Amino acid sequence: MNIKKSKNITLALLLYVLFTQVSFAKTAQTIDSEVNISLEKFKQQVQGGARFLEHTKGYLVFPVVIKAGLIVGAKYGEGALRVNGTTAHYYDMTAASIGLQAGAQQYSMLIAFLSDASLNSFIRSDGWESGVDGTITVSDWGRSTDISSISYEKPIIVLIFNEKGYMASISIAGTKFRRIVPLSN
Repeated sequence: MNIKKSKNITLALLLYVLFTQVSFAKTAQTIDSEVNISLEKFKQQVQGGARFLEHTKGYLVFPVVIKAGLIVGAKYGEGALRVNGTTAHYYDMTAASIGLQAGAQQYSMLIAFLSDASLNSFIRSDGWESGVDGTITVSDWGRSTDISSISYEKPIIVLIFNEKGYMASISIAGTKFRRIVPLSN
């Protein structure tokens, strides 16, 4: 193994450990405020978004996810799980990746739980990693498509919206979700 490759792997592992162990936790009030703003943008940008949310069992909203990389990459975000429109828990998400990638991007993410079983499984889990099985789908809705009219076969749907920046990547990455305790107000 050459030295350059060894340094890249070491840096990737360092980023992975850093971003999976450290929380940049905000206050609960700040997270809730950002989630509220993000949900309003979702309802404005996604046709049928409000009706879609009414039919979910719960949804996890990350108002700002920052992703950046140049060979080695990382992403991070903090958000809230809403059940019946009320915050139930707070989470952060982290990922580290290594591969052909370059750029920086910021976006909002909404993870919709369409069944009680998927929601309860997520809440009971001690950390959760996407991409582990086939129960999650990333929605392929068009801007002119009413999202509430789409029939989904999977119990968990991931929706990305409010994108800014550019990130070109071909990489292997697993996103981890972890329950956090926000800072006191």
